[in-house]
Amino acid sequence: MNDEFKQKVYTLIGAIPEGNVATYGQIAKLAGAPRHARAVGYLLKHLPNDSSLPWHRVINSQGKISFPVESDKFNSQALKLKAEGVESLNGRISLKKYLWY
Repeated sequence: MNDEFKQKVYTLIGAIPEGNVATYGQIAKLAGAPRHARAVGYLLKHLPNDSSLPWHRVINSQGKISFPVESDKFNSQALKLKAEGVESLNGRISLKKYLWY
């Protein structure tokens, strides 16, 4: 994974407006690597703990939070999204309503 891709991914995630979500695949495609959704997930998984990047706005292509239901990370992401007005039902978010772009 090259630094240019990494920088593009971080810039795109930083640009997702509050109250919207994007998918891993959408970010990969916008970063110029349409088949690298997993690489986006990898980068997010390895963010420093003190990162201010809105990682919680990235979900999977099915409109779901990718963490196991009721795990600490799942609950954290759901609460962060809810605070921004993004509603979810059991971790599922309406892409029709909240998808960025």
